[in-house]
Amino acid sequence: MELYTINAGLFKLDGGAMFGVVPKSLWQRTNPADENNLCTWATRLLLIVEGKRCILIDTGIGDKQDQKFFSHYHLHGDETLKTSLAKHGFQPDDITDVFLTHLHFDHVGGAIELNESQLTPTFSNAIYWSNRKHWNWAIHPNDREKASFLKENILPIEESGQLKFIEEKDGVAFTRDICVRFAYGHTDAMMLPQIQYKNHTILYMADLLPSIGHIPLPYVMSYDMFPLRTLKEKKHLLNEAFEKNYILFLEHDPIHECCTLRQTAKGIRVDKTFSLADFNNQVNT
Repeated sequence: MELYTINAGLFKLDGGAMFGVVPKSLWQRTNPADENNLCTWATRLLLIVEGKRCILIDTGIGDKQDQKFFSHYHLHGDETLKTSLAKHGFQPDDITDVFLTHLHFDHVGGAIELNESQLTPTFSNAIYWSNRKHWNWAIHPNDREKASFLKENILPIEESGQLKFIEEKDGVAFTRDICVRFAYGHTDAMMLPQIQYKNHTILYMADLLPSIGHIPLPYVMSYDMFPLRTLKEKKHLLNEAFEKNYILFLEHDPIHECCTLRQTAKGIRVDKTFSLADFNNQVNT
């Protein structure tokens, strides 16, 4: 198995929304805001090469929305989904599986592209993986969450015939070395890939833990549909990750790719931060 970090660009979101009830005087220590109270976030994806399969975890925002849409999110940075794939020697046609943790626009937008006014899958040879419960949640959205579920990102996946569903069962096997954890606080039935890699466990945190700034338990996003459930899920998985020495892969942290945890008098906190490339170099020496 080989793992590659795929950087699909940076964007901005309101800092208050990203940290919920936590005062700005606290959260700005790790995530400083600009003059408009916007913080920078990554769309950091993971490419897993396992045997003949090339599995891409999430797809970022993409580039097919109009200027008005993008004006809210201030996309920037030198890398895109395709340029980052190419940097590691891969093209979209090489991808065999697209694993979608959930269907919010910043996770699924790059799954579909606009070609001559037609919406088509970016990865023509891939199976797109969701789960039935979350899929139904996304295509029949509630009024609070529907702005994150864009039909142009979602419906063409099903129309292409490339959509398949993973069984909604915590710990279900996806491949020999990847199982799926489920979380329900951010949105219904979000999936977190848990990967056995070089005698370590890597847990892809998606929006259960967007950044190291969200490690303290009360630091829960206002975007979460069920924040008390997020609190419970985060506490459970952070305790498990600490006890079993997991590596956490951070999808939205603008600086830190991966981290480990330590126990302190104030609870679980970040221990070490490092890139996936640094980890690979360490275990290979």
